[in-house]
Amino acid sequence: MKPTIMILGSRHLANPGMDAYNFKIDDVLAPKRQREIKQLVELLKEFKPTKIALELDPSRCEAENKDYQGYLNGTYELRRDEGDQIGYRLAKEMGHAMVYCVDYWPKHNPFLPEDLDSDLTDATKFAKEHNQEHLLSTIEDYYPDANVEFHEEEDGSVWIVPTKYESLIDIYIRDNEPEGRRAEHQLYLRRSQIGLGDQYPGANWLSHYWYDRNLKIFVNLTRITESSEDRILLIIGAGHVYLVQHFLEASGDYNLESPLKYLKTEDSN
Repeated sequence: MKPTIMILGSRHLANPGMDAYNFKIDDVLAPKRQREIKQLVELLKEFKPTKIALELDPSRCEAENKDYQGYLNGTYELRRDEGDQIGYRLAKEMGHAMVYCVDYWPKHNPFLPEDLDSDLTDATKFAKEHNQEHLLSTIEDYYPDANVEFHEEEDGSVWIVPTKYESLIDIYIRDNEPEGRRAEHQLYLRRSQIGLGDQYPGANWLSHYWYDRNLKIFVNLTRITESSEDRILLIIGAGHVYLVQHFLEASGDYNLESPLKYLKTEDSN
């Protein structure tokens, strides 16, 4: 018998604006969204998780669990992010004493490993200077949906804004379809081809940052696995799903379940 992990790929519900392309979601504290979140939690309960793992660096876990304990005691008000809205709620429903933090975020510039010159990882700059812009991904590659608009803010952040309402259940179904996760990973692999001769800025960025981070998330998951009876739910940005799932499957040490098994409802499209 092997421990089981289910990865729930998520958008960032609090709109932190930390990604290259940020999907704008309306206020999840609004009554209609709160009802949808409660429905989502009820569906996820059927997985019967023994642990909830969040996209937070382990160095933040002590403070995070103080907040969680406050939530259990009724002295803490949930923030808008998915860790609170889904993770805390579900952990409480399952009677968990704590939540777990399994992200990895380097202490130095995550886009520039300490031993690597910036020019060796700046794939965008290299592509523009060497006629390889066709290897760069565009926002339309990530979001080819006709029901969104693209807005660029003064600070340089790019936002994808829906033009019609979509329930959270439908959003989570869309973001966890394997075809979409595979297509996004293929965009990373296309970017990895940027370079000439002995210069590999695209591959350097992919291996030194993206692969490295997701591999360490996998390792952190192994560190919280204590029993073959563990059923771990990982709530993480949808872009991480493909690689973390790949590492878990390749290890041969886990059974994986798809959240789609639990998210399908009569009301979902």
